[in-house]
Amino acid sequence: MIAAAIVSCSIASTMLVPHSHGGGTLHVHPPRQVGHAEMYRPTPMPDRIVLTWSEDPSASQAVTWRTDRTVTAGLAQILPADAAPLVAEAARQITARSTDLKTDLNEARFHTVNFQGLVPNTKYAYRVGDGVNWSEWHHFTTASDGPEPFSFIYFGDAQNDIRTHWSRVIREAFQTAPRAKFTLHAGDLINRANNDGEWGEWFGAGGWMNGTIPVIATPGNHEYAAMNAGRTVSAHWRPQFEFPSNGPAGLEETTYYLDIQGVRIISLNSNERIPDQKEWLRRALASNPNRWTIVTFHHPVYSTARGRDNKEVRDQWQPIFDEFRVDLVLQGHDHTYGRTNLSSGTNAVTPAGTVYVVSVSGPKMYEIDRKSVFARVAEQTQLFQVIHVDGDTLRYEARTAVGELYDAFQLRKRRGAPNQLENARITAAERMKAASGGGKAPGSRNP
Repeated sequence: MIAAAIVSCSIASTMLVPHSHGGGTLHVHPPRQVGHAEMYRPTPMPDRIVLTWSEDPSASQAVTWRTDRTVTAGLAQILPADAAPLVAEAARQITARSTDLKTDLNEARFHTVNFQGLVPNTKYAYRVGDGVNWSEWHHFTTASDGPEPFSFIYFGDAQNDIRTHWSRVIREAFQTAPRAKFTLHAGDLINRANNDGEWGEWFGAGGWMNGTIPVIATPGNHEYAAMNAGRTVSAHWRPQFEFPSNGPAGLEETTYYLDIQGVRIISLNSNERIPDQKEWLRRALASNPNRWTIVTFHHPVYSTARGRDNKEVRDQWQPIFDEFRVDLVLQGHDHTYGRTNLSSGTNAVTPAGTVYVVSVSGPKMYEIDRKSVFARVAEQTQLFQVIHVDGDTLRYEARTAVGELYDAFQLRKRRGAPNQLENARITAAERMKAASGGGKAPGSRNP
């Protein structure tokens, strides 16, 4: 009876398939789902490699990566890229600054190196590791030390089902703009601030691109978690991203600015201390030597989702945007698409000539609130945006997850006057719920 029970159990848990070559039977076990703890377990091999900037993008480049805690000293090697096979002995080697992080799944060690003293507009090769276990060699190119044409990619919220649904968007974006100078993420990169599996999905979706194209990111509300009777930014944020510390005290690496080839990129933190950032913002704009100014933060000045409004953000920050004629504001949070218009050089909501954009790149979708300020809107649509800057012209393209051009315009600088906006002729039909199939996307229950 015992033997019979064992046989019965074995038959129930396996499939018996005739072997194609020997006449025997091949036992095939049913598929097993791999969990986050197993899939995203750190090892001595470097993973989650990501380029960011904390200093001058023309003369420096930061890189961060993850290992398990058996790696006591992280190392990075760098040398000018060459068509000949790379000689590691010729590389400059730098010891990393390391930070331990205990997550909900594991204990890991994050390592950061800031390459300094680099030559502007130069391609470099680098790798990271521990002296034995090395990553592959990656390339990056430093920014120019003055205005020069470039493009970058902007993403609204990825947030939910990142591995399943967001991966295709970032990869389509790369195919569209493979020479992008950086990617910009307007918050809610993930859904649960301290969920290591979700961060693993985000890094997996970007893959080797994050190690070649630098990342600029601003935190969303889902990068914040309840802690000590308040809400604080994800414990992952500062260990895994190396952003500038030139913001207000206590908001370092969430509120900051960078100057890149004639553009000042400003990240504001719309999750906390909104009034406290006003004077810093005014100084950052008043000291701006660049032709163009682009601001990013998470909660929109003009919401696109039904039942939402961020009055404090609008009241506190928009007058300063107007005062200094900020060119473009890139936002997320509302899981729909909306872009404001200009009419004869005057914005529909402000005479300063600022264009406000809200976009979403992940699968979580809301209902649109179609305000008159928006020239183009969309529901139930995953998007990415490519922005080109060239002298006195800025060109903007919003594309769907399948690469279709959905919205486009051009801004031209005018001396002593607001920008002139030219809307492109778009053949794609406006995507609203009824036209695109409706229904709720995965993860749509979370705010």
